Amino acid sequence: MSEYRHVVRKWVKPEDLNQHGALFGGRLLQWVDEEAAIVAVAQLGTIDVVTRHMSAIDFVSRADRGDLLELEYRVVTFGRTSITLSCRVENAVTGSEVLTLNEIVFVAVDSDGATVVHGRTVPTTGTERLRE
Repeated sequence: MSEYRHVVRKWVKPEDLNQHGALFGGRLLQWVDEEAAIVAVAQLGTIDVVTRHMSAIDFVSRADRGDLLELEYRVVTFGRTSITLSCRVENAVTGSEVLTLNEIVFVAVDSDGATVVHGRTVPTTGTERLRE
């Protein structure tokens, strides 16, 4: 689509660990979904979005306490009522892939939860759409 990318970094802290001392997969998915929602909101110019779909989840490598993770988002495409993002999570120090989601789809909705046309076709780098 474009060269737009959104990057956020997260430390793996003790409260993020599972019983094996590695990052709990559910915590990582929470981070991925929450930040993806923030990207979708900024791109579509509305806080009224819902997660519709996530592609297959395949944890490639583990993350441990103290690791610094980098979550990189890209806009894949805009639909009439949706936006599709991708997310790659890697260890910022080693460059090792932790997880890649090729598709995270968000849909713009009205107050009743029905889909609405958003009218966006190209990414923006800021949050100006929220103020329009």
